[in-house]
Amino acid sequence: MVDTANASEASPVVLVLGANAELLEKEVEDKKIHIAVNKDWSEGMASSVRCGLNTLMHIAPVVDSAIIMVCDQPFVTSSLLNQLIVTQRQTGKPIVTSKYETAIGPPALFYKTVFPELLQLKGDAGARKIIEQRRTDVATVPFDKGIIDIDTEDDYKALHGV
Repeated sequence: MVDTANASEASPVVLVLGANAELLEKEVEDKKIHIAVNKDWSEGMASSVRCGLNTLMHIAPVVDSAIIMVCDQPFVTSSLLNQLIVTQRQTGKPIVTSKYETAIGPPALFYKTVFPELLQLKGDAGARKIIEQRRTDVATVPFDKGIIDIDTEDDYKALHGV
């Protein structure tokens, strides 16, 4: 996912690490990224969103948007990330999400006007609540394979036909 993000127009790239951060840092030490260690990782996804966004705003204070992506969607491409950016520019919508089957979700782009709401997230919820509350402010980009995520070793084996 780091390589995918780096191959896109999105810059800078912030990687949020939580549990086992020290081990994971070694895996990406040669990558062009900014690492943000989320010490509150046990709270859930919202703390990672806040940590990453705070880091992004610190290293790039004039950034106009942020793409939030997760590490368990193996079919995310740099062209998908670029399409989120293009769609936001074309539509002017402050939120652009990926659409798969009947769901919407990550990767998703949030324009800076949404940052205050993202920074208020709490608990194990990501930005879904914001997206649902602001449906008229949302554009979508098709990502059929976005429904596939790897949460367990069995998921990984199934993906690779093992």
